[in-house]
Amino acid sequence: MRTECNQESFRFHPLASREVRGRFDGGAITSDAGGLLLREVEKRTGIVAQFAACFRDHRDPARIEHTVEELVAQRVYGLALGYEDLNDHDQLRREPLLAVLVEKADPSGDERRRERDQGQALAGKSTLNRLELTGTEVREDERYKKIALDEAAVDRMLVEVFLQAHREAPKEIILDLDCTDDPLHGEQEGRFFHGYYGHYCYLPLYIFCGEHLLCARLRPANIDPAAGSLEEVARIVAQIRAAWPEVRIIVRGDSGFCREELMAWCEREGIDYVLGLAKNQRLKAEIGTELEQAAEQYRQTGRAARVFKEFEYQTRESWSRARRVIAKAEHLEKGTNPRFVVTSLGAAEWEAPRLYEQLYCARGEMENRIKESRRAGLFADRTSTAFLRSNQIRLYFSSLAYLLLQALRRLGLKGTELAQAQCATMRLKLLKIGALIRITVPRVWVSLAGGYPYVDLFQQVYAQLRAAPLRC
Repeated sequence: MRTECNQESFRFHPLASREVRGRFDGGAITSDAGGLLLREVEKRTGIVAQFAACFRDHRDPARIEHTVEELVAQRVYGLALGYEDLNDHDQLRREPLLAVLVEKADPSGDERRRERDQGQALAGKSTLNRLELTGTEVREDERYKKIALDEAAVDRMLVEVFLQAHREAPKEIILDLDCTDDPLHGEQEGRFFHGYYGHYCYLPLYIFCGEHLLCARLRPANIDPAAGSLEEVARIVAQIRAAWPEVRIIVRGDSGFCREELMAWCEREGIDYVLGLAKNQRLKAEIGTELEQAAEQYRQTGRAARVFKEFEYQTRESWSRARRVIAKAEHLEKGTNPRFVVTSLGAAEWEAPRLYEQLYCARGEMENRIKESRRAGLFADRTSTAFLRSNQIRLYFSSLAYLLLQALRRLGLKGTELAQAQCATMRLKLLKIGALIRITVPRVWVSLAGGYPYVDLFQQVYAQLRAAPLRC
């Protein structure tokens, strides 16, 4: 049977003797009704509002229809709901549910000033684009790009949101450092070829504390992986200690961050560290006996074998002092697999096997958080504008969408089947709900799909969010 498709009707394969036809004529129907849960999260955290406060609006107030707060909220909620491109918003501007999330007083858009905009409550791609493309300074003669972002304010805000998430100061926190590749396919500013990854890319730096994102810094790829990490850690630690002066802080990272400057600074500031240490001939010679023991255990059992050793070690030139090193002499089916970690933690508190297996290896969880914010959920790799600054702003928007979903997980999903779910799963099961929207003078009716399969889960999440205190 020949497929019939036009702008008015879609003719699908029949159901027995019945024709099956589809049309985009349902009116105010949304596929994102679960986004109302994100709005409840925002009412209790103020994450989007705090981000919007980092922008400076130089537009003429008399000519504004979309406030900075509304523009920022539209972009962040759009990313959280799975709309990665600004082009998507030329259709989303007709979406009444998104207008509700954005706090539009007229979610139907019927009261817009210009006739051509009526029925479209939200901003289109061109207006939203100004959030990204405005420079640090706004010239007097600039006509369109007049909403400037204070990047330092965003950096402080990311840490502040982390502090606000705790009712009382924890005794100990671990700051995880990592970098990854952000592949580029154009001629973006700061684009360089990276030999390890084998393509042109950026090399963004991330700092997490558990699930909490504290830093997302976009960097060119022609630098040392640790470049700028000391400055970022020092900034974050100062802000944390101002709020929690007694908290113990441990810095954790792979061998890309094992640098004298960072370790010496930690030692001066009373901060502990656990860092991977790149292997060399001297280090491997130090554990020659242990490697033989591991190999013998493997021959006897046929299973992977590990033998640990610790010793004092100092490089010939780069380190200012000797430091404690934990060595893992491991033998696998493919052969020897030695690994090394340098730490300021003492043996009395962290004996070698436990330090490596429980403390250092736990940094792998941070890699899952980075994957969440990229292709797996929040499009942090959509850095396709021409300029490094505007791509950094895109990274900030993705980071805020991550924070919003992470707050949903923390406040609403505790004790549920999705307590450990990644952002993409949360979106699929909780946010993507079909609903009919009816707007009247006294209220907005949202009639959610009767066939939604996770009603009990939704009710549990809703109840937990409503029990959390509102942000003053």
